[in-house]
Amino acid sequence: QTLMKVAAQNLVQNSNIDNGQKSADGALQRFDKSLEEFYALCDQLELCLRLAHECLSQSFDSAKHSPTLVPTATKPEAGAGESLPYTQYLPLIKAQIAGAKDIHNALLEGANKITGKLPPPGAP
Repeated sequence: QTLMKVAAQNLVQNSNIDNGQKSADGALQRFDKSLEEFYALCDQLELCLRLAHECLSQSFDSAKHSPTLVPTATKPEAGAGESLPYTQYLPLIKAQIAGAKDIHNALLEGANKITGKLPPPGAP
């Protein structure tokens, strides 16, 4: 809003000068300074939107890879129908960790076969 106001004031003053009318002696704000402030606000808005997009993306990924919730002590009623008790949640997490380790080991073994390296002694 300030940018448009400064631009309009400068335009009116330049128009008055071009028409040979006496211009107001009041000091006008500089347009380039207002434009810089406008671009700074646009940059801040862009960063906020990118952050919000990243948070939303992480939220979707979290819901996709761990669709069940563990009820907390502070909010036991939230999502009670879709949540797992902690005793059932632990085996789920252990299974996910074991699966990730299996994938890691398979990739490491494949990479070693491709490069011709032997696995270190005592490695799985």
